[in-house]
Amino acid sequence: MYPALAFDRLFTDGAKRGDRSVLDAVLSKAGRALSKAGRVRGKIGTSDQRKLDEYLNLVREIEQRVEQAGKQGELQGWRPTLDMPNIQRPADGIPQNLADHMRLMCDILVLAFQTDATRVCTLKLNKDHSYLQFPHQGIEVGHHELSHRNDADYLKVNQSFLEQLAYIARKLDAIQEGERKSLDNSILMFCSSMLQGGHDATKLPVELLGGGGGQLQGGRVLDYLDKPNRKMCSLYLSLLNKYGIPLDNFGDSNERLAEV
Repeated sequence: MYPALAFDRLFTDGAKRGDRSVLDAVLSKAGRALSKAGRVRGKIGTSDQRKLDEYLNLVREIEQRVEQAGKQGELQGWRPTLDMPNIQRPADGIPQNLADHMRLMCDILVLAFQTDATRVCTLKLNKDHSYLQFPHQGIEVGHHELSHRNDADYLKVNQSFLEQLAYIARKLDAIQEGERKSLDNSILMFCSSMLQGGHDATKLPVELLGGGGGQLQGGRVLDYLDKPNRKMCSLYLSLLNKYGIPLDNFGDSNERLAEV
């Protein structure tokens, strides 16, 4: 990922959502939808009009619920600690130093949360099939070959990836958001496509950090190796619940992962 491109997408093109409350943004979109739908209604048949009316009623209901929630204070709480980036736009291109590149992407991720430019971020540190090398660690072997060796160098590389996670967690833990820290309000998921270079996908390491707004209990090691419903999608269903998205199924699972 080009750091400058990520920065521009977050903070220079449509990234000013943090300047308005969530309530204002929702009501504005709902109002535009109602206005446009009203113009369309007279141009469609009776059956489509009924479907459109159902949609409009749903929009109005959601609008009323959001507005009422705002009056009750349910959407009142922390506000972004920054209203604009506090770091300069990165230079164009990809940094030649891999360590600098990773650290810069971590900083942009934290800044996106701190300004409320987005609520969801995905950061891919490396593609397992790539031949990315790690000269800053004294390792001149490509990652793909290195993963099959599964030796001390492979361990060193994976430790460096975990250091990026720790760096992000420390920075979020230093940001105050209302009565909690940003890390307490967030859920970080660190995962890998394999445990080691043998392409064994039966045991994939997953680490969860943060408090999820008080919904996630940390300081635990949960082993599901010999337990039923041992699926990643079951974990995703559990996490979606914590975000207020109670789905009946996701992927190949229709059951939440116990204890999460």
